[in-house]
Amino acid sequence: MIEFRTEPAAYRHWQLSVEGRVATLAMSVDEGGGLRDGYELKLNSYDLGVDIELHDAIQRLRFEHPEVAAVVVTSAKERIFCAGANIRMLATSSHDHKVNFCKFTNETRNGIEDASTHSGQTYIAAVNGPCAGGGYELALACDQIVMIDDGATTVSLPEVPLLAVLPGTGGLTRLSDKRMVRRDRADVFCTLEEGIRGQRAVDWRLIDEAAPRSKFADAVAARAAHAVSQSDRPADAKGIVLTPLERTIEGDRVRYSTLSLDIDRAARTATIHIQAPHEAPPTDGDAIQAMGDTYWPLRLARELDDAILHLRTNENEIGTWLFQSSGESDLVAAHDAALAANQDHWLVREVTLYLKRTLKRLDVTSRSMFALIEPGSCFTGTLLELALAADRSYMLDGQFDGDNRAEAEVTLTAMNFGAYEMVNGLTRLASRSLVDPGAVAGLEQRQGEAMDALTAEQAGLVTFAPDDIDWEDEVRIAIEERAAFSPDALTGMEANLRFGGPETMESKIFSRLSAWQNWIFQRPNAVGETGALPLYGSGQRSEFDKRRV
Repeated sequence: MIEFRTEPAAYRHWQLSVEGRVATLAMSVDEGGGLRDGYELKLNSYDLGVDIELHDAIQRLRFEHPEVAAVVVTSAKERIFCAGANIRMLATSSHDHKVNFCKFTNETRNGIEDASTHSGQTYIAAVNGPCAGGGYELALACDQIVMIDDGATTVSLPEVPLLAVLPGTGGLTRLSDKRMVRRDRADVFCTLEEGIRGQRAVDWRLIDEAAPRSKFADAVAARAAHAVSQSDRPADAKGIVLTPLERTIEGDRVRYSTLSLDIDRAARTATIHIQAPHEAPPTDGDAIQAMGDTYWPLRLARELDDAILHLRTNENEIGTWLFQSSGESDLVAAHDAALAANQDHWLVREVTLYLKRTLKRLDVTSRSMFALIEPGSCFTGTLLELALAADRSYMLDGQFDGDNRAEAEVTLTAMNFGAYEMVNGLTRLASRSLVDPGAVAGLEQRQGEAMDALTAEQAGLVTFAPDDIDWEDEVRIAIEERAAFSPDALTGMEANLRFGGPETMESKIFSRLSAWQNWIFQRPNAVGETGALPLYGSGQRSEFDKRRV
């Protein structure tokens, strides 16, 4: 089982240090520290385990170090920045592991960009040695790239000439959309195995600055100091500690403090049951901060994030996820009101952004998702986003025979109207209402209204509202139908339908580029007996099928 829970004391591949308002993340990959046998992580090449630590470090910088306004990403090894994803790891991995690895890697880089855009933490790549493939993608995720100009250090995306795959999982999109490299120059760059160095790299917008070794440290420090001067991070704030996440696994049940997972292997389903908070929240940011990581919205974000990663990495035959909830809707609404009222507080902002990133991770996960809204549910505000993220939602009209719980209701709060944008830059409500953008304004006027099933169906918030006579059959047939379809066809269908409307850099990466990477990773030119990945480093020449497809 691949474990996503870690902490700095357990890191094998990264060194995290903080000096004043500047943090340094130094990559020092343990060659023998791969997730499995069969490859060595030479030249700061990486596998999923390296990125799991990076993801954890980024989270801790946001929550445990509010004073940090600039983060320098560099290498602790001599004359190498990062050689990218480990080729032997890719060559010997199952297809689903490769795709999950690429997706998590990109989500982690998106987390860097999110911290820069929304949290006042500027990331600066200090490229102190050759920087290839996924290593350059890590640099591309940073706001600025400073490269040492020593005649040997280059940046490169050599996947096309070397591996017969796409340049990274987001490298192409970041070249064109983020750094705005000219198409013809990008074409040349992506077919140069040796990469580009020095002033040409600056001229082509591949990096921001090239500095000789004698001036390199000063160039990086100057950019970090400028970033600090521009940041709104609170210099005198004290962070909170992200304590180890508690989780128990007993057979096919996984338990956290805010949710549980129940796996039905015969039906190929995982039921994710969210428990509403038991207490009202503090109403001001400082009191929220005093709660540390026991604050319910933060616990929910951390635990749901871990649950998503656990299921999609370790349970790849469980194709349908069912979302349920229970508890007091008023308490969820109260927590949402506290979040909305304290967005100027650094910690509340970070909690909101963490919830947004977790919901985005749900959106881009290749699983069918249904929300089941029954009596006793609390799909309110932030928890309603789970139903809005689902491919379908079923809400019971009325009560079950003999059930004395109140009828199911759903309620909108301020958090449904802008806090949790999807990768396409729209809220989930706006994504549902592309044909009628004015519908969202109408729904905004209905915040706080407890809607029953037929009202919610009419408002466009749920898909179906069957009564107790039809409920069991409708839900059962939908689940059985999903299990009978081709998982590949469903993945393609769902990924296309989830992201209507405008395209952004993130939606291109996940809706388009990831799909092509997925396809190329199955082609004989990449993974066949004479394909580029199996033969890499053997001295044998790959034999390509020359037909364009």
